[in-house]
Amino acid sequence: MSWYLTNGPESDVVVSTRIRFARNIKDINFVNKCNNEDLESVLSVAKEKLSSKDLKFYRLNDMDDITRISLVEKHCISPDILRKGIDNTGILINDDENISIMVNEEDHLRIQVISSGLQLDDTLKLACKCDEEISKKIKYAYNEKYGYLTSCPTNVGTGMRASVMLHLPGLTMTRRIGKVLDVMNKIGINVRGIYGEGTDSQGNMYQISNKVSLGLTCEEIIQNLNTVVEKIIIQECNARKYLFEKGIDFEDRLCRAYGILANARKMSSKECNKLISDVKLGIDLGIIKNVTPEKINKLNIYTKSASLQKYLGEVLTEEERDIKRCEVIKNILK
Repeated sequence: MSWYLTNGPESDVVVSTRIRFARNIKDINFVNKCNNEDLESVLSVAKEKLSSKDLKFYRLNDMDDITRISLVEKHCISPDILRKGIDNTGILINDDENISIMVNEEDHLRIQVISSGLQLDDTLKLACKCDEEISKKIKYAYNEKYGYLTSCPTNVGTGMRASVMLHLPGLTMTRRIGKVLDVMNKIGINVRGIYGEGTDSQGNMYQISNKVSLGLTCEEIIQNLNTVVEKIIIQECNARKYLFEKGIDFEDRLCRAYGILANARKMSSKECNKLISDVKLGIDLGIIKNVTPEKINKLNIYTKSASLQKYLGEVLTEEERDIKRCEVIKNILK
């Protein structure tokens, strides 16, 4: 089953864990210095050496817009790869969509593994296994002093970006989120929106990750991030406890959110994200009892604009999506 439909450890606060390695092929210019011939060479190498029955290769310009955007919504590719242009770009992806390799994004290869919940150690093990298998087939650009060479200096070294997606409604509602995010920035942790750099938080979701990879081992990066996440979980749980103790007004807000979500006839994606966040909080606190966490996972993905259209097998206008979104919500909540 796809990672985004399942729950993992600490899934009331931690939605997902991702490990990503930036890698470049030896003796080929970095992507920002590549000509079309170089980029096509990278695509050919990726397709010939890495594609298999378990890891299928696709060129992004062979996909329709809805399919490409749905891959962004599932965190299989970055929005950057679409913003920069899809020519000479590709992806290798497995059926469960927890392993994917972006080709010719910022680096020749961006190898990523995603897991549900807080699973930094296990996700790192799987990512390292994938990286090791690829290194047997492709020679990486590597320097004995600096480590893996990447187009962005902050990725030099291990080339690893470890990130965790957090659901932080408690800290947001108690207005403590700004202070927490400010502290994280000061201690070397990146804080970004739901789809990474340059994107906004949606539905009280925040992505945090290590800032640098040079001078640290993968294990040290994981340990540092784990320590930060554990402290944020404690603060989020304390904020939720404070809100819960406020009584009927807080419970009323969450139950009203469920009522609107379950009965509305037309709803924008932005409103839907806010309501799902409140309903998830209500489920995690035991206030809303008739909805399972698995149904919230389905709502989180299948109400997003492109994934909604993929789910229904229809191309829809914005207004049609707002209407169909409510029909999908009712179907999932039944």
